[in-house]
Amino acid sequence: MEKQRKKLLLTGMVLLSISGVLAQGNGSAGINEATQMVTSYFDPATKLIYAIGAVVGLIGGVKVYNKFSSGDPDTSKTAASWFGACIFLIVAATILRSFFL
Repeated sequence: MEKQRKKLLLTGMVLLSISGVLAQGNGSAGINEATQMVTSYFDPATKLIYAIGAVVGLIGGVKVYNKFSSGDPDTSKTAASWFGACIFLIVAATILRSFFL
């Protein structure tokens, strides 16, 4: 009776240890799923950055118009800085999207 119990216990321990080893994979399925999830965020993020660039452009246009109307001498500097900010947002979104996809 004691030998049979030891055999049963040993068999159970071997089965448990083998199942742990067999359950571990190389992780490629998880990596592929994570990559798919991250790349699915790029289209909405790119559209969001374009929308932010449009809003920044509108705000910058209004500020430049107000400075131009009031006769402020540094209107061209303000226009260049707002225009540069809009161009940076658009180029950064495009480059990040093309780099990661």
